Order: sequence, then structure tokens, then C-alpha cells
Amino acid sequence: MSAEQRLAELGLELPEVVAPVAAYVPASRTGNLVWTSGQLPFVSGSLPATGKVGAAVDADTAKSLARTCALNALAAIRAEIGDLDRVRRVVKVVGFVASDPAFTGQPGVVNGASELLGEVFGDAGRHARSAVGVAVLPLDAPVEVEVVVEVG
Repeated sequence: MSAEQRLAELGLELPEVVAPVAAYVPASRTGNLVWTSGQLPFVSGSLPATGKVGAAVDADTAKSLARTCALNALAAIRAEIGDLDRVRRVVKVVGFVASDPAFTGQPGVVNGASELLGEVFGDAGRHARSAVGVAVLPLDAPVEVEVVVEVG
């Protein structure tokens, strides 16, 4: 089953690529790797939640937002290579979680992105990963995700 078919089976549609909020491109390819810029959880051009995870945003909401970030990353990858079926494997995911000082559940939040990639790509979606707590993210977003994929 193709990645696009799998997305449809999951009831998901790739959004339009989010326009950069600064001086960068959404994705960049070098050789057989595509690197996305950090993707915020934009839905229809706005952030559905803002603030720190563990304070203004609960962990379950943040996990869902990380899933949205991964969906936005897939849109950026498709725009760069034309077809998600060219993805051979997900290599690396980096998730940043704007965290209340007492919040230590960053890995669970970033699972939202990792699980989506596994649902879409199966075994090829298994990847190395970092989940990092930070003080603040652009536009006061609760989470940001970067993805690196190998393409054929």
C-alpha cells in the first residue's frame, strides 16, 4: 500500500505546506536525504494551542499537536520530492517541547510524531529520535518537529 493510500485509510489528508515564518525553506534535499525545517502544529494557518506543556497545554493535547507537526513535515517532504512513495525510510526525528520546568514527559509528547510516521510507513517509519524540552518555541507553540527521510 502506498504512503498516500495509507494516509487516506487513516482518514488524513496532507495540508498545504506551511509558509516559513522566517528566512528558510520548508524542506531541503541533499543527495538521498530530505531534511525538514522545524514544523509547528499549524492547522489551517493557525496554532490550535499555545503555551507550555505541563502548564497551559496538557501532555495528551501536546502529543496530538506533535502528530500534526509530523503531518506538516510530510507535506513539506512531498512538496520537495513530489511523491511520498519515494520515501525509503524515516531516518531521524527531533522533537522540541516547550515545557513547564516541572514537566519531564517530552518523549511521550514526541511519540505523537513517531507513531504517525510508523502508521504511514510501517517498518520504514522506525527512526532514531531526540525529544528535547525547551523554554519557548516560535509563536509560543507547544511543540515543534523536524524529520529526516531517505528517498530513492
